[in-house]
Amino acid sequence: MDDSQKNMRKYRRGTSRGAENVDPAIQQALDAVYKEILSRAPEHDIDPTMARVERVLELLGDPHRAYRTVHITGTNGKSSTARMTERLVREHGLRTGRFTSPHLTSVTERIAIDGEPLTPERFVEVFEDVAPYIGVADRESEEQGGPRLSFFEVLTVMAFAAFADAPVDVAIIEVGMGGTWDSTNVVDGEVAVITPVAMDHERWLGSTIEEIATEKSGIIKKGAVAVIAEQADAALEPILARAQSVNAHLIREGIDLDVADRRIAVGGQLLDLRTPAGVYTEIFLPLHGAHQAHNALLALAATEALLSGGRALGAEIVEAAFADVDAPGRLEVVRSSPTVLVDVAHNPAGAEAMVDALGESFNLERVVAVVAVMADKDSEGFLSVLEPVIAEIVVTRNSSDRSADPEDLAEVAREVFGEDRVHVAGRLDEALQIAADLAEADELAGAAAGTGVLVTGSVVTVADARALVGRA
Repeated sequence: MDDSQKNMRKYRRGTSRGAENVDPAIQQALDAVYKEILSRAPEHDIDPTMARVERVLELLGDPHRAYRTVHITGTNGKSSTARMTERLVREHGLRTGRFTSPHLTSVTERIAIDGEPLTPERFVEVFEDVAPYIGVADRESEEQGGPRLSFFEVLTVMAFAAFADAPVDVAIIEVGMGGTWDSTNVVDGEVAVITPVAMDHERWLGSTIEEIATEKSGIIKKGAVAVIAEQADAALEPILARAQSVNAHLIREGIDLDVADRRIAVGGQLLDLRTPAGVYTEIFLPLHGAHQAHNALLALAATEALLSGGRALGAEIVEAAFADVDAPGRLEVVRSSPTVLVDVAHNPAGAEAMVDALGESFNLERVVAVVAVMADKDSEGFLSVLEPVIAEIVVTRNSSDRSADPEDLAEVAREVFGEDRVHVAGRLDEALQIAADLAEADELAGAAAGTGVLVTGSVVTVADARALVGRA
């Protein structure tokens, strides 16, 4: 497959799903904008500097300083925590902006106002508004021997400009990668949230937990409030050092806040959450897994710190906000008969959380997995976490040009699962069919009362699967 074919495949994934509901002229304009942004350096090709984004924002009049911000980093759970924080803030009657990545269905999802992605028309308008200033920064960078703004940098600029134009009261910003040099780190977040830090993106962030945590702690700004998830000792040390160096106020899980209790409920879980302000009881969260309970705790503490100076929020507000939270692609049921779940876990730490939640929340005695991962990920570590709970595995590829070759992934899978439990498919649709046939055969044979299919390994894998089953 040549580069033009690869780009076109990514291009279709980024703009075309659901396009039947968009005016053809608007869709054409969105396609053209996305194609232009996609022509730039991709998200995984990092040039660690904030200078280009700072320059564009300066030309635009610093729109990122027009609203209050909550800045979120970590290894796993960032997007879910961002969604919960945004929903809590919005329930207070404030206008919100949310910037998250990557996207599942359309690039427009990354920039949301009041919980709703920008419309295709508005996305195009925002790009056209900032494009001249991006062009200036591109030329200046190239004159100095540097690159143009990257794919992610352009989206960051667009988000900050869209939020200022709305205007929003509060923006919840998820980092793209790391923290210190991430393009989103131009904001001075009043509240910084760090979800659990684990090994991931070692090529750019460092080869140890300490190095990765040091990079991520860079979002903690002078005098800010830092809400910190429970961390391994190796991660905690640099985070504490950073907080002390900038005189930040620390709120730490396990010391200042904790999940006091949680119980499985239909469609989710009931939580008792303790923060410095008190205990919130019987809070329904329509998401599965202990990790989501801890994400909710961080979101609650962050919102307290931002909106009430650390005092308790209204119980009715908290209950209404959490009950309305959604997190597509996080142990999401996308089909029944057989049950098909999708989850965006893509590293060993994420896989552990997913596996725990799967066993806790779903009555499946036998699970067939469909896995496609990026070639630069720790596939052996990821598959090793799955192995004890997966009966058979179908390895395949997703629509990204970074996807691991199925035969290479199969070689790793055979080492982990054994020859007889591994199947290979060249395309995701074929893999889904193989997995569904295996699951249905088990049910017909009476081998298991509950059999299901789990699709995982990458956000792109989940996005592709959701499209195939009509969930885009």
